[in-house]
Amino acid sequence: LVKVPIIKGTVPHEQYGKYSGGSVLIKPAVSGTGVLAGGAMRAVLESAGITDVLAKSLGSSNPHNVVKATIDALANMRDAYTVAQTRGVDLNKVFNG
Repeated sequence: LVKVPIIKGTVPHEQYGKYSGGSVLIKPAVSGTGVLAGGAMRAVLESAGITDVLAKSLGSSNPHNVVKATIDALANMRDAYTVAQTRGVDLNKVFNG
């Protein structure tokens, strides 16, 4: 299982994912955009509970590689709260430097 940070229905930041020949790009989107992704990637993003996202498959079109690359991208995402805990600083310090 992978914990995916979701903020207001979208992902917190842009993220690349790669597995074998497949690579994907996932970007946050404004509310009401929907899931703009193709086939295998759409299924993974919707099952994760993401409602607004822009996604593009950049490498192989093999669905197995695209799914694993999407999961890799989602697994590597971090929200501001996680970054603050990892660094051991206040949440305001993360945003304001």
